Amino acid sequence: MGTRRTHVLLPEDLIREIDELVGPRGRSAFVVDTARNEVRRQRLLQLLQNKEAVWKDEDHPELAEGAAAWVRRSRAEDEASRSRKRRHGP
Repeated sequence: MGTRRTHVLLPEDLIREIDELVGPRGRSAFVVDTARNEVRRQRLLQLLQNKEAVWKDEDHPELAEGAAAWVRRSRAEDEASRSRKRRHGP
């Protein structure tokens, strides 16, 4: 992914605090990481405030019999796979 130069104004006291944490050569990476984290947080907040259901039962037919049944089936499949590996060796 490419990068592009942009002009951002920051208060001098904030620049000093950033420099104390990461040094002047680490400013850009710090600002990028911080901005990415904030974008993720804001998107999550938007998702949580959305009234529309995110989970749709039809998207998860494997859970039609309930989550407990799915977990039991998954564990049984894992155990069967491990047993086959033990019998046939590495």
